[in-house]
Amino acid sequence: MGVDGSHQEYNEDALPTFTPMKWSIKEIREAIPPRLFVRDTRRGLLQLARDLVMAAITWKGAMVGEAFFQSEAVRQAWTPLGAEAARWSMWLAYWWFQGLIFTGVWVIGHECGHGAFSDHKIVNDVIGFITHTALWTPYFSWRISHHRHHSNHASMERDEVYVPKTREDLNIPDEKPGEKIDYDELLGDTPIYTLYMLLRQQFLAFPAYLLWNVSGQKNYPKWTNHFDPNSILFTKEQRNSVILSNIGIATMVWLVSEASSRYGAAQVIKYYGIPWLMVTHWFIMITYLHHTDPILPHYREKEWNYQRGAAATVDRDFLGWQGRFFLHDVAHYHVIHHFFPKMPFYHGPEATKYLKEFIGEHYHRSSKPVFKALWENYNYCQFVENTGDILFYRNKKGQAIRRPADEWYNSAKAKVN
Repeated sequence: MGVDGSHQEYNEDALPTFTPMKWSIKEIREAIPPRLFVRDTRRGLLQLARDLVMAAITWKGAMVGEAFFQSEAVRQAWTPLGAEAARWSMWLAYWWFQGLIFTGVWVIGHECGHGAFSDHKIVNDVIGFITHTALWTPYFSWRISHHRHHSNHASMERDEVYVPKTREDLNIPDEKPGEKIDYDELLGDTPIYTLYMLLRQQFLAFPAYLLWNVSGQKNYPKWTNHFDPNSILFTKEQRNSVILSNIGIATMVWLVSEASSRYGAAQVIKYYGIPWLMVTHWFIMITYLHHTDPILPHYREKEWNYQRGAAATVDRDFLGWQGRFFLHDVAHYHVIHHFFPKMPFYHGPEATKYLKEFIGEHYHRSSKPVFKALWENYNYCQFVENTGDILFYRNKKGQAIRRPADEWYNSAKAKVN
């Protein structure tokens, strides 16, 4: 639709064009003060301690609240229905805030995996192993694949996760002059089915990625996963680290089983299980929205380099103050993290100012409400072209909102036609 509400025919040639950045990573790094790369172990430990104290207080508050709302005095004063409504309202609040707190703890483990928490490797690995294992993430195994994601982000051939599907992957024919494709037949889903698929992504995508490489590099063998020491994800030298991660997860299986036997499965689910499920939701939502947007490019081998891949992500105003406080700015300042993953998160806001000033239009930020962005991007970002070295997502009608500059655009069209 045009700005006046009139219908405008889609014209790809008239789309805004994109020219990839030409700076080296060295030039970009020199634009940021060296002091912002300094890691402060004490500061990191204080952030972790803050999270653990909040988690303990929130947990204790739920225990007190549960006893309070189930007491006979409250049930008589508020009526059984009123007391029960208040009790479940308390649990909803607990799951929301404890889920955010747990996610903040996970973010600390993520910092450790990058070596951004401390100058001391042993500190990074001990804290990262404990925090990630406690939240069902195989620390060393995931650290290895996540490092490869950072090293190859936005590369169609080598990125580890959120690799776009192509026309060929979805069995969509190439568009040719004079031929029309029935995209509704190929991609049309009901809103209810789309919502179901989105919810499945939000709550199951991370375990599915760890177990079955879902949304990972499609060139990997069928049974690629993060628990096989002989997986293509790992080298022989990394085998023992993978085994150690597996021992950690096996220990968690034992601990949760013991807790369920002692306190009951329902109690474990209420106090720990649902907040953990919220961690997987927030983590997937954050990373999906960082790396999936119609404005972001993906590259094939010829045009990809590290700094172009790092710029192909977007900062988001995620849950306002709650995202900044509980999640350690992980969503608000992600672009700088992709350029320099060893930079501590607490320097992200200031470093981003220098980065934005240097790379200009290549820096992306969105203030769109994140749940709206999740729905819109999930519906819009369907596939990329089979050909071309610079690619943008297309929607369910085969349309993009941006295209490569003529040098790359005309070359890709020639290969199709």
